[in-house]
Amino acid sequence: MKSILIIGMGKFGQHLCNKLLELDNEIMIIDQSEEQIRDYFTEVTSARIGDCTNPDVLQALGLSNFDVVVVAIRESFQNSLEITNLAKEFGAKYVISAANRDIQAKFLLKNGADEVVYPDRDAAYKLAAKCSANHVFDYIELDGEYSIYEIPVLPAWVGKSIREIDARARYAINIIGIASEGELNIMPSPDDRFKTGDHVRLISDKEAAERLFKELDRGV
Repeated sequence: MKSILIIGMGKFGQHLCNKLLELDNEIMIIDQSEEQIRDYFTEVTSARIGDCTNPDVLQALGLSNFDVVVVAIRESFQNSLEITNLAKEFGAKYVISAANRDIQAKFLLKNGADEVVYPDRDAAYKLAAKCSANHVFDYIELDGEYSIYEIPVLPAWVGKSIREIDARARYAINIIGIASEGELNIMPSPDDRFKTGDHVRLISDKEAAERLFKELDRGV
């Protein structure tokens, strides 16, 4: 559980808040519009109405008390930049800011952001990867080289254990989860066996993933 402040409750902020609550975090939200946060008053730890471009409003939040401060403002880059800079100045430990373009990310990183996310781009890239491959149920890009994929179990793996298929040596992948009959087993044992219909979550680079996709195409 972490203590997280979300500044800006537009669509991105709301989706983020919903997921963070689902993961049982302590959440404080703030937005200058009461309408944006009204539905969350009874859901989050604290909710406030205020304009965080006002230094007095931002400083009064006690930013150093939060593990993460998310500047989720998408409508005004100027406001996002000012708030990011002030948040760091007022003691925020780790600031994550949203950007729409690379040039925005550069300015945010130079002015207090520890990390920048691209909500629209990331969602588009994830969807593109799923649409482009026949066998990808889910996809998360970790960096420019490695990603997490969820794929169906290869027919050749059915009845065998992770140890027996020798995934790391033979396929250059790391298996981090097995979804079976609606249940997800995170960090499975090397002796866990695959069944028909299982989904496998794995970390691999693009080349290794494409080799697996080709084997799935062939029904290997």
